Amino acid sequence: MIVPVCGVQMAPRRGDLEANVRMFEAGFAAAVAEGARLVVFPEASLTGYVYHDKESARSAAIRADGRELASVAEACRKAGAWTVVGAIERDGDLLRNSLFLVGPDGPVGRYRKLHTLCLGVDRFTTPGTEPPPVFETPVGRLGLNICYDGTFPETARALKLAGAQLILLPTNWPNLRLKREQVQIRAYENHVNYLAVSRVGVEEGVVFHGGSVAADFRGEIVATLGDGPGLMHIEFDLAAADANRVVEKDGEYEYDYVADRRPEVYGRLTVTPPAGVPSGSRRA
Repeated sequence: MIVPVCGVQMAPRRGDLEANVRMFEAGFAAAVAEGARLVVFPEASLTGYVYHDKESARSAAIRADGRELASVAEACRKAGAWTVVGAIERDGDLLRNSLFLVGPDGPVGRYRKLHTLCLGVDRFTTPGTEPPPVFETPVGRLGLNICYDGTFPETARALKLAGAQLILLPTNWPNLRLKREQVQIRAYENHVNYLAVSRVGVEEGVVFHGGSVAADFRGEIVATLGDGPGLMHIEFDLAAADANRVVEKDGEYEYDYVADRRPEVYGRLTVTPPAGVPSGSRRA
């Protein structure tokens, strides 16, 4: 199943929700007009990311039933297409760094960032507690992560084992140190398609360098963007990500990154207490 996907690299305006919704609508419309069935936006693209205190972040946060996501849902309904968009979300008294999966029938899924670090709004958000989700959609089985989550190989592996054919990583990369290589390795080691969509621009003195990148299930880089706004179109073969066994030479050189795992000897990955002091909001 070949699915046309587009990543929209953009520069959200901190706290200007109306302007960000308009940018979403323009980017979404352009991507769909060029054939995309799934359009992916950066982390916190509806709200901006660099906040220096919890109250200013709260003033910009959206609600899952608010007008911003209603506008996103209306765009999807009119186009008959799907999107993943990020925002700071109000969750009662808590703030979350969230992604929303929206289709022609409205919002169908949400993911809250699991791994937070000492940067921007992550200093004030509460990490999620649910495993990274995989959503069954007409455009394929989609796994969601956010930015720093991608640094941890366990997250991509968990999504692959849950059936993901395409992992989506909306992000705000303040540097590009090994970021493209990270995407390539996550795709290769899990035999899964992988798309990272970053932002650009300067926000409260933090420079975001773009660098959106896509890798296929073989670990081959198939698309990249530079340091400016733009659209990145990719045609992903999602069904091919399910064929885990790779035969280089029949009976002589074969491997399967799922079947060949040895989980019975990996116990320390989940039972060893964490070392050090968490750098993100859990430190506060």
